[in-house]
This record gives sequence, C-alpha cells and structure tokens, in this order.
Amino acid sequence: MDTATPVSEGSATPGGENETEDPTVHILWINAGLSCDGDSVSLTAASQPSIEEIALGALPGLPKVAVHWPLIDFECGPAQGADNFVEWFFKADRGEIEPFVLVIEGSIPNESIKSEGYWCGFGDDPETGQPITTSEWIDRLAPKALAVVAIGTCATYGGIHAMEGNPTGAMGVPDYLGWDWKSGAGIPIVCIPGCPVHPDNASETLLYLLYQAAGSAPMIPLDEQLRPTWLFGATVHEGCDRAGYYEQGQFATEYGSPQCLVKLGCWGPVVKCNVPKRGWINGIGGCPNVGGICIACTMPGFPDKFMPFMDEPPGGHVSAAASGAYGKVIRKLRGVTARTVDKEPKWRRKGDKVLTGYQPPW
Repeated sequence: MDTATPVSEGSATPGGENETEDPTVHILWINAGLSCDGDSVSLTAASQPSIEEIALGALPGLPKVAVHWPLIDFECGPAQGADNFVEWFFKADRGEIEPFVLVIEGSIPNESIKSEGYWCGFGDDPETGQPITTSEWIDRLAPKALAVVAIGTCATYGGIHAMEGNPTGAMGVPDYLGWDWKSGAGIPIVCIPGCPVHPDNASETLLYLLYQAAGSAPMIPLDEQLRPTWLFGATVHEGCDRAGYYEQGQFATEYGSPQCLVKLGCWGPVVKCNVPKRGWINGIGGCPNVGGICIACTMPGFPDKFMPFMDEPPGGHVSAAASGAYGKVIRKLRGVTARTVDKEPKWRRKGDKVLTGYQPPW
C-alpha cells in the first residue's frame, strides 16, 4: 500500500520557492521466510495504533510513510510491470528509496546445506530469471536499512521451523545476521516475538521506530534477546488475572476453572510476555485470560525447551507444593481477617449516645 508519493529534493512549493521536504520512510515487508503469514494476519487486528493509522499518517508527528506489505498492497502486476510489488525491493537495493525499515516475517533457512534448489525465495532476478532467495534479499537490503525488524517468533528465534530434526537449518534473523548486528543508523535488530505476534505489540514497535526516524524518540530500548523492554519486561504470571490463585496455592486440575493453570502446563511464571495484561484485541482475550495455558511462544527456547505441552513444567511440583503449603496458612489467616472486616464498626448503631469517640468542644 503505497500511501505517500516519494518526494524529490528541492520540490517546488506553491509560492514558487524550492524547499527540501522530509523524505518518505518506506516499510518493506518480506513475508517470504518459512512462515504461515500469521503475523501479517494478526497485525490487521491492531488498534493501538492500527495499521491504517500508520499507513495513512493519521498520528501526530509521524513522518511520511509508504507501506509495502503483501497483505494489503494493490501492486500485484506482472514481473517488471508498472505495478510490480517486488520492484520496490529492487529500488531499495539500488539505493533509490531511503530511509526504509526492513520487516522480515518467517524463519531464515540455511541455503548452504543442500546441493541444489532453494528453501524459500521472493521474486526473480531480472538478469538470470532465477528466484532470489530470502537470505539473499536480507544480504542485499539489511546493510542499507534504517532498521531491521524481525516480526513473530519464527523470524526472531526460528520458531516451529527451527525445531530439532528440521531439514532446513532454519534460524531467526539475529542468528543469521548476528546478535550484535546493527544498522547504519546504529539500531540493533528489533525482535517482536509471538506465535503469532501480538497485533498491538507489532504496530506499537513500528510506530516507535517511525518516531525515532523522525527524530522524536530516543534509541529503542531492547533487552538481551532484542525485545522491546517496555513490552517484554514482565512475565505472563505478573500480569495474569490468575496470579492471586497461585499465591494462595489454588491450582486448576481441569480446564474451565478460574484458578492458576500451572499444573495444567502453563509456563507463565518464567515467560516474558504481556498478553494477559494487555489482552489480545482491544484489551479483550489473551491465552490465560480465556483459559489457555502459556506455551512460551515469545521465548528464544520455543518450542523445544517447553515440550511436551500440557505437562506440568519442571519445578512446578516443587513451587506448587511450596505455594500450596504457604497458601493454606495464608488463606486461613485471611479468612479470619475477612470475617473481621466484613462487619460494621460497633459505633454504627441506633441509640441515644455517640459511640465514635467524638468529643464535643462544648
């Protein structure tokens, strides 16, 4: 969706004077990694901000934005045609559009571990007519990008496709480019994990980078796993509606219970994710909020280190037993307190005297 016409330097103003306008920031989205496109689909549900608000520049202080995203782009003509979607990526490779943010969806296969063919690609090379692999596009565009964003767990850490035994050697963008990689602007790879990515986490991070491009925001704060700190600084457990039940030692033994889900396989106490706190769409939903366990899809160790799903996590027996013993005492003490505070103070009664302890000044 090309929402802004690129502006040449020194374009004429209505008054006849030349004036250099701010450049258009292009968002080039490659969903040609090993992916189900679930992150693209998820982003259509974003509301804080929505993708429409970003694409149409409806937010104060945003630079001019042109979004080239396969899910909404109308440019789908023949190769090298007037409306060829892939041509924007060739333009970026030739240095004809800048600055641009490169968004990568899907894990990156290792193209060097087979004798022929390729794992995944995006468009054809005009000179050879052969497919251009996804990894080659990253090699071409990443060094020229203002920022590189890995969106979804597949792109960030490899995800499902990078499980043990996979034949593709799949990996995340930081594994491919290097965890210490930085763009020419000094921006590290920005990882927004999730399977799929939370819609507002994705749109909010893109918004931050656009404000940073406009000079309105400092360097994006990231943790050691390259996740935005303000989104992934707390665990699922710390934002979960069920956390009070854990503290009281009350655990669900079957689905449908409002109590803590740890014994059913929830990894919430150790997983960095804000979904329970934020909800999924417009503050509603989110895995534990609707009765689903957390399977740790935002973590670099996903999925291998968290299987088999539905089993109580390692250490869960010990922590649940400790919480159960502690919770039993706490529940009893709180019951005593609750019975006390559930009664009105003794001076609230009908009578001929004031019983509150008030001393009249006369």
